[in-house]
Amino acid sequence: MSISADDVRDLHRFEIKILLALERLMKDYRWVPEDVLRRQTKLSESELAYRLGHLMQRNMVKSSAVPYKGYQMVFTGFDALALQGAVRKGSVTSLGSLIGVGKEATVYEAMGMGVVALKFHRIGQQSFQTVRRSRTYMPQYKHFPWIFASSFSAQQEYEALMALHADVSVPVPVDINRNLVVMTFIHGVPIVQATLENPDDVFADVVQNVAKAYHLGYIHGDLSEFNIMVDGKGVWLIDWPQWTDPSHPTAEDILLRDITNICTHFSRKYRVDAPVEETLAQVVG
Repeated sequence: MSISADDVRDLHRFEIKILLALERLMKDYRWVPEDVLRRQTKLSESELAYRLGHLMQRNMVKSSAVPYKGYQMVFTGFDALALQGAVRKGSVTSLGSLIGVGKEATVYEAMGMGVVALKFHRIGQQSFQTVRRSRTYMPQYKHFPWIFASSFSAQQEYEALMALHADVSVPVPVDINRNLVVMTFIHGVPIVQATLENPDDVFADVVQNVAKAYHLGYIHGDLSEFNIMVDGKGVWLIDWPQWTDPSHPTAEDILLRDITNICTHFSRKYRVDAPVEETLAQVVG
């Protein structure tokens, strides 16, 4: 579900207190018991029930009666905390329109010091176990809800953007809070949606950027025509939460998959001469 600026702005301080308590307690409980939540928030039974009702109406919290009465914050509540944190720091001043929904992220246009993109990482229930096995940066909590997996995914992407943006065509990171990465807005479209007038030049530009990232210690890990953007001036490589270090035991296979994806796209759509092995040699050479 998308986040509402009005719902975030209208949150009562007691409701924020409840969300923060749930964030802490969900590391220990799959469903936070009502009595534990009441002790943590120091709210009366009636006040807690009233505020939880508001939060559930806004789809920020859900409840369960089995095996006991308990509560769990869901993505909309976690997004609200992240957005509030970014607003307090001044990196976001207003929330704009929803511009993209993927299987592991939701992206909005917003305003900060200029136009920015807000990427809320959302590791879903179905992909959670796969992600947990495949991404070694994720810690193994006893209880590890998907919202916390999403925070680590955001941290992973922010780290890559911080390391790369000076030398590689990637969005410039502005801020991070929980599962939210604030970055510069790219005024372009993915190459899968574009009809390129100079596909050979664009392909060469992509390969050059992949090579620069590789020599800085970053393999994208999920590169395809869906996360390479063009804006009329150059290319941009986006979506970096799955990056891999070139020293990783599986790095060679991951890089080969990335290279194969881009070579296949340019060869099929534009008949660009893009042999995989030659392109791979350009990247690692």
